[in-house]
Amino acid sequence: MSRVQLALNVPDIDEAVDFYSKMFATEPAKRRPGYANFAIADPPLKLVLFEQAGADARLNHLGVEVMSTAEVLAHQARLTGEGLAPVDESGTCCFAKQDKVWVDGPDGAWEIYAVLADSETFGESSPHVDDGGDSACCASSPESVTTCS
Repeated sequence: MSRVQLALNVPDIDEAVDFYSKMFATEPAKRRPGYANFAIADPPLKLVLFEQAGADARLNHLGVEVMSTAEVLAHQARLTGEGLAPVDESGTCCFAKQDKVWVDGPDGAWEIYAVLADSETFGESSPHVDDGGDSACCASSPESVTTCS
């Protein structure tokens, strides 16, 4: 099973968690300061919230969560074959060890990833940055993150 990921910038994480818990009738799968994610069964959705009070945009990024490293690698090979030049950014991101690739589209970057294990740390800065230079996945703290799963 795979599911679309929607990552949003929210001004108040507690208010957003309260709203989305009611909206989708489920509690967060992971909750940390400035960060929450929901693994929603119906509709299949990975909703990720980043507390960003001053964010210029509500949409943070989009992605596709898959269930295995093999699926990530298959997508990476397929995207490479299509000439889209995916970038491997496996590692720790958003309190999870992940295998991941990013691909730049005409409207921003998409990630395809598999979560391998939970992590107690948020993660390290990513070399993947959008054209504006303001989206580094897994910055050193949730308050400064702009893209991550």
